[in-house]
Amino acid sequence: MSSFLRSCKASAILFGPLLGGAALLGVPGPVASADSFPRPIQQAVDAGVKVEKSFSAASGLTGWVLSQGGQHSVVFTTADKKTLIAGTLIGENGENLSSRYEEDHVPKPDFGSLLHELDKSSYVVEGAIQDPKKTIYVFVDANCPFCHLTWKALQPYEKAGLQVRWILVATLGPTSMPKAIEVLAAEDKTVAFRKMEENSGKAWTPPAKASEAASPGAAVQIRNNTELMARFGIAGTPGVIWKDARGKVNVKGGMPRLSELPGITGLPEQKVDDPALAKFR
Repeated sequence: MSSFLRSCKASAILFGPLLGGAALLGVPGPVASADSFPRPIQQAVDAGVKVEKSFSAASGLTGWVLSQGGQHSVVFTTADKKTLIAGTLIGENGENLSSRYEEDHVPKPDFGSLLHELDKSSYVVEGAIQDPKKTIYVFVDANCPFCHLTWKALQPYEKAGLQVRWILVATLGPTSMPKAIEVLAAEDKTVAFRKMEENSGKAWTPPAKASEAASPGAAVQIRNNTELMARFGIAGTPGVIWKDARGKVNVKGGMPRLSELPGITGLPEQKVDDPALAKFR
């Protein structure tokens, strides 16, 4: 992500809420000529952001659909082209105009076309191995506390016939990569993954093989997983992907609430009594 986007995010005006979609692949509609870009938009372009589309918005504003690295957002510029507005636009009747514009101008991602990519990713299988009642995918970082809580919450469902394919990524710090390498380079990846989760939040000493130099193949797999997560429009871990009873592919970024798990897993509600999960009921 460019310094332009990071600086906007740090000041809490990052282009409104990022939608949980995949990259924009040729958004239909006119794009203003680069020669006529307002200066704030041109600064974003110079920083590596792509202008996908522009459109007329409320109160004389111009809306812009921007994308970078699989993420996209909608921002606005004033009629004099001097000021960029990022965040949620609220109409005079209290309606969320930003959501409406996102619905109208940002295409719905085709997660179904990406589903086969999950099967080709490098993952660790937990739960039912033979004839699972349901299979779901979860992008997980070894240093993500909410990933650990998701792992805890899914344990009863795994015992009830769920298969979870945990897709290891490295996004949350310098030890994320070596921890993920330790799992994917292990002879028994499932045992290594469970050990990683049971050790969550505790001191960890990397073994010699848990480095990119020692296990370059595993490092490439983890980078590919991280890129795939971005293609699904998942900005942070955990990221849960499942197919519902109608065959629709669903994507959820963040820790699911316990009440959502039956719908995600397709299984009856299981007893989850871990006190660490009480706030997610």
